[in-house]
Amino acid sequence: MEQKVCVVGLGYIGLPTALSLAANGAPVVGVDTNPVVLEELLAGRLPFDEEGLPELLKAARANIVFSKTCCECALYIVAVATPYLSDTKKIDISQVAGAVKDVLRCCHDNAVIVVESTMPPGTTEKCIRPLLDGSGKNVRIAHAPERVSPGRMLVELTENARVIGADDPKVAEEVRALYSTFCKGEIMLTGIRTAEMTKVVENTYRDISIAFANELAKICRQENIDVYNIIRLANMHPRVNILQPGPGVGGHCIPVDPWFLVGDYPALSPLIHEARKVNDSMPEFVLQRINYILREKCFAPSRVGLYGISYKEDVDDVRESPTLQLLKKVKSALGPDLPVFDPLTKPNLVANQYVSFDEFLAASDLVVIMTAHRHIRENAGKLTGKAVLDTRHCITLEEVYNL
Repeated sequence: MEQKVCVVGLGYIGLPTALSLAANGAPVVGVDTNPVVLEELLAGRLPFDEEGLPELLKAARANIVFSKTCCECALYIVAVATPYLSDTKKIDISQVAGAVKDVLRCCHDNAVIVVESTMPPGTTEKCIRPLLDGSGKNVRIAHAPERVSPGRMLVELTENARVIGADDPKVAEEVRALYSTFCKGEIMLTGIRTAEMTKVVENTYRDISIAFANELAKICRQENIDVYNIIRLANMHPRVNILQPGPGVGGHCIPVDPWFLVGDYPALSPLIHEARKVNDSMPEFVLQRINYILREKCFAPSRVGLYGISYKEDVDDVRESPTLQLLKKVKSALGPDLPVFDPLTKPNLVANQYVSFDEFLAASDLVVIMTAHRHIRENAGKLTGKAVLDTRHCITLEEVYNL
């Protein structure tokens, strides 16, 4: 019989991981303290949408149970959130520490705890190791940071390369053997600090690249130059690959992880800090573009409709959404609640959220596309006659404003 695995945290990372392990034969206990998540899963429903996840749930059903508490297992995977503290920009380790403490109350000697949550280098040694040493148990530790993106989660969970950090080679091999049951990508073994740093660096690199594109958009707007054409032409150079600008950076990784380096190494990370500030400024830049169009068109501010709440196309994930950031600024700048529509997110996430696209359009003179869902590309014809601010550069109509 395969070793029993307990996955703590059944969110966007933990649930697909738990189901992948169970679908490939491992007996799994999925643990979450959120009663709503547990209620959904125990009823056979999923707490969020992801392509292929319903089929994976069916395939995993025979080998997985869901619980609000940990139990004795051979190996534990901790996949809970690691936000940052807004005042210091340092990691908030409380959820990981709480999960590890829960594991330590029920695990036996020689159990392995694998932390998938993203953490800056040295966090395991400074914050997690003391918990293990004080438990009176011989518990081993590894770090295997996740590397997936909503919308392609199951594909990337299976195909992406993985980094497993462990200071004990035997632990590293044990964890690699487990992950290789569902991961076809290369699994590389390193020390814990290297694994911690690798994940933070990946997302920081992407954040800086996006910030460059966003800063270009601002410069080109001032000079009345088409930034998208500039990027297209520049990218014809074989060693240039500039990303597309956008209304801000969302999700739980890219807008969060760079702050860990800024918080821990403030004197050594001025570039990272500036990139974060540029990307955080983009909702304000979108608001400036909205105000420009309103002056040009003489529209009422209340007739500005925001299309898209999720942070990226074709998913329902609203974490760190640029639209939610913009709405905080809009209320004081434009007055009453604006019409908002998203075909994928749950209703009543924000005030004045429409469930009918046609009714949303009827309430809007200026449509601001914040998310490039397939839905808006397929229904672009319905925008004829509207002023459109396309912050994602995803549609082609006669009268379209861009960043």
